[in-house]
Amino acid sequence: MGTAKLQIFEQFAALARVLGSAHRLELLELVAQGERSVERLTQLTGLSTANVSQHLQHLRRGGFVLARRDGKRVFYRLSDASVLTLLAALRACGERNSAEAQRIITDYFERLDDLEAVSRKELMQRLKHGDVTVLDVRPRDEFVLGHLPGAVNIPLAELTRRLKEIPKDQEVVAYCRGAYCVFSFEAVAALRQKGYRARRLEDGFPEWRAAGLRIESAIA
Repeated sequence: MGTAKLQIFEQFAALARVLGSAHRLELLELVAQGERSVERLTQLTGLSTANVSQHLQHLRRGGFVLARRDGKRVFYRLSDASVLTLLAALRACGERNSAEAQRIITDYFERLDDLEAVSRKELMQRLKHGDVTVLDVRPRDEFVLGHLPGAVNIPLAELTRRLKEIPKDQEVVAYCRGAYCVFSFEAVAALRQKGYRARRLEDGFPEWRAAGLRIESAIA
């Protein structure tokens, strides 16, 4: 019995080692938005194609992502929703127990936005009443793959010149890739400077989808 227990623990430890890379965690966040090609992931991360491919191979062998080949291109997606559950647990543990993580949250994220984020439950209720503008600040290709119902897509880089598309008579709830995606933090800060009532969603699109909530897609 003891030997079997150690053997299974060794398997779990091997999975933990696969996740022991900030770049791999970032790749998981990106792949969680929808199926992504190696080329697109290279653009988004700024890493070399060889480096991205190597990280993805580790994640695939660990069972965190699945790969699909289409001609010469390879596409990756999350293996299942349990990966998001694991990442959420890792985030919660880090927030509670890591002094350095707490410092980064305070010094950067809370400096940009110290208001309480909007929960998924609250946003669902407000969507029913139609008294909120939902703003997706991710790149257009991620929005096309899937987004919250009725969301308006204005990527962060385009926000300043497209402010007229956002009504000022409703509160704006912005979201992006996840709880620590800086796009939503920076979008909310910019909107408040322009006089908008703006808050962030508590996490991002992948968590909304994993919770089984309704999503929309721009793919025909």
